[in-house]
Parts: sequence; structure tokens; C-alpha cells
Amino acid sequence: MIRATQVRGQHRFTEAPADTVVLDFDDRHRRRMAMTGTRGLEFLLDLEHAVALRGGDALVLEDGRLIEVVAAPEPLLEIRGRDPHHLVRVGWHLGNRHLPTQIMAKALRIRRDHVIEAMVKGLGARVIEIEAPFDPEGGAYADAGHAHGHDHAHHDHGHHHHDHGHHHDHGSHDHSHEHHHHHDEHCDHPDHHHGHKHAHDHK
Repeated sequence: MIRATQVRGQHRFTEAPADTVVLDFDDRHRRRMAMTGTRGLEFLLDLEHAVALRGGDALVLEDGRLIEVVAAPEPLLEIRGRDPHHLVRVGWHLGNRHLPTQIMAKALRIRRDHVIEAMVKGLGARVIEIEAPFDPEGGAYADAGHAHGHDHAHHDHGHHHHDHGHHHDHGSHDHSHEHHHHHDEHCDHPDHHHGHKHAHDHK
């Protein structure tokens, strides 16, 4: 079986691909996996390391032919808040549960989960069931880095709240959360997860 050993991210196809694979979120993070294209071409994905594939990527076969990657639509929940501040608060709760989360301009998207749906509705968010490709922050196995960033900001700028109901009286932290929103816009470094661990150390 022919192998695909390379990935070209967001490739611009100048000629028709040899075939197309339609993959959901889980199957877009593989190192080695037998695949069959929509037109029947069988090949073995055989990468040195697992790569988070995105729609529009190209897999390069050993003979140089290209396989187009298409992100499959999945059942998702689109979460909308009253305003950006409210959406940031909801995002913090999703990140605190390590949920892969797709960050949109005015919404968050997660895989359908009735428990989480009830939680975010309880926070006052509006939830819409949709079918769409799932492309969470950070790629496959995302750590919801966006929401972790808010948590990191909280401990940089609101540390004195730890002993005052930090994990249940969220209403008292509105000014901190507002600061999170601005902080997160200007820092997108990979150290956000340290802030998340820091949060657990203080609970």
C-alpha cells in the first residue's frame, strides 16, 4: 500500500488532487492510519509525528501525488453570550474542564454534550445545535488555550480573590474578567497552561 509521509498545510492546489479524504476531528490527529479516499484510493498515512490536520491540507504520497483533506461536519453546539465579556466568562468555564473549544468571532463551538449544554445555559448563554467542521483552538487535542489564557490573566491581576469564593462567586470578579478579555488579545504564548495549573494549586 502506498504511503503518505508528508503534510502540506493549507495547500493551494494548482492541479486536481489524486483523491480526497473526509475526516472528523479525531481522525485529523493521527500519525499512522490506513485511509481510503472518496474515489477509492487506498493509502497508509505514515508520518514521523502525529500532526493536527486541518481542512485544506494536502497529504503527499510517495509518488508525489496529493490527497486533499476535508474536515467533516460534526454535531456541535454553538454558544453565544450577551456580550464579549459574558462570552469570555463562559469560555473560562469550558477551559477549566479541558474541553476542546473552537473560538469564533462572536461565539464558541464545542462538541455536543448535554451536561455542558445545561451548564452554559445556566450561565445565561444561548446554545444552538449545528452541524459544522470542528476546528478547535490549538488543533487536535486542544487544551482550550484561549480559555486558559483568561485563567492565567486572572492570577496575574486578581490574585487576592483566591480566598474569597474564587470558584463559586464569579459575579464578584466581573472587573477581573473584563481585564482577562483585553489581556488575552495581546498574549498568545504557549505558557497559558501554567496559569491553569496555578489555579488548581490555589483551590
